Amino acid sequence: MSKRDYYEVLGVERTCTEVELKASFRKLAMQYHPDRNPGNDESEHKFKEINEAYDVLKDGDKRAAYDRFGHAAFEQGGGGHGFGSDFGSTFSDIFEGIFGMGTQRGRSGGRERGSDLRYNMEITLDEAFDGKTAQVRIPTSVTCEGCSGSGAKTGTKPKTCATCGGAGKIRHAQGFFTLERTCPTCQGRGQVIDDPCKACGGAGRVMRERTLSVNIPAGVEDGTRIRLAGEGEAGVRGGPPGDLYIFLSLAPHEFFQRDGADLHCRVPISMVTAALGGDFEVPAIDGTKAKVKVPAGTQTGRRFRLSGKGMPVLRSKQTGDMYVQVAVETPQNLSKKQRELLAEFHKLSSEETQPEAAGFFSRVKEFLDGLGNRGSHPD
Repeated sequence: MSKRDYYEVLGVERTCTEVELKASFRKLAMQYHPDRNPGNDESEHKFKEINEAYDVLKDGDKRAAYDRFGHAAFEQGGGGHGFGSDFGSTFSDIFEGIFGMGTQRGRSGGRERGSDLRYNMEITLDEAFDGKTAQVRIPTSVTCEGCSGSGAKTGTKPKTCATCGGAGKIRHAQGFFTLERTCPTCQGRGQVIDDPCKACGGAGRVMRERTLSVNIPAGVEDGTRIRLAGEGEAGVRGGPPGDLYIFLSLAPHEFFQRDGADLHCRVPISMVTAALGGDFEVPAIDGTKAKVKVPAGTQTGRRFRLSGKGMPVLRSKQTGDMYVQVAVETPQNLSKKQRELLAEFHKLSSEETQPEAAGFFSRVKEFLDGLGNRGSHPD
C-alpha cells in the first residue's frame, strides 16, 4: 500500500512554518494516542503514521529531501539519489572547512544517535503523594532485528565508501583554499550498503510500539521531568539510542490545592460553630482524618495549620503542612422561628459582640461627618 503524503497526514500546507507543523502534530497525536483509543487499530495506525510524518518534516534536511524526492528520498537507506539525512548541508560544510569547524560526521561509521522522545503523563495528587509505577506505550524506532542495526542484508556488511575513503567528506582545492564538503556517495556516513536489509530499508531501525515501566517517586510536582536514558529512538545503523523524557502534570483535586509541599483546603462552617466554638474533621492526603478545633469568635478566612499533613518533599524525608481555611456560612432559608430568634439576638447585640463591625462603621461616621464640615463655610 502506497504511503500518504506527509503533509496530508499532518493536515498542513507544504509552505507551513515549524510552529504550524508542531501545533498540528501535537493536536493529532493527542487525538489518536493509543491510551485515548484502547483497542482501536485504526487510531493506532494513524498515530504511527503521524509520528513517521513528523519525524521527517521536523528536520530541515529531511524535509528538503522529501520536498524534492518524496518518499523515494528515504527508500533503500536514502541512497537512491545521493541525499540522506545530510541533504542540503554542502554549503554549510564548505564554510565549516574554511573556518576549521568540521564535524567529523563520517568517521563514526554512519552511526547516528537516535532522537529523544517526549511523553506527557497526567497523574492524580494521590499518586504524586504515594508514588507509583506506571506502564506507558511508546511508538518508536527500535533496532532492526534482521540486520542487528547495521542496515545491511543478513550475511553482508556495509563497505567503506570508495569516494571518500570512509572520511565522510571530500576535499576540493580552489585557489588558496581547500574546501571540504559532505561526500555525495555516502551522505557523510563513510560507508555504503550495496545490499540493504529488506526489513528496514538500510536504516538499521524499524517502527515498533514498546511498553515501558516508569517509576514515579513520591513528591513529584506539576512539570516534573523524568529521564529514561537510552529509551528513546534507536540510532541509525547501530548508533546509540536517544533518551525518553516523561513530563508529568497533576490533575486538579476536588478538595486540595497544592503549593509546593503544602496543601490548602477551604471548609465552610456554621455561624453557630464560629460564634460558640467547636470542632470538625477533615480528610488528609495520607488517607487519615484530622480534627480541627475552632475557638469561639472565629472569623471567615482564619487558617489552621496541621503540621506534617502535606506532601512529601521529593527525594527527602521532609513533609509539608496542611492549611485549613474556614469560611463562616450565612444561614439561608430560615424558618419563622429561626428568624425570630435571630431578630432577638440582633436586639441584644452590642459593640462587644461585634467589635470589628462597630469599629468600622464608627470610622465611616467620622469620615462622613468630616465631609459635611468641609462643605460648610463661616460668614
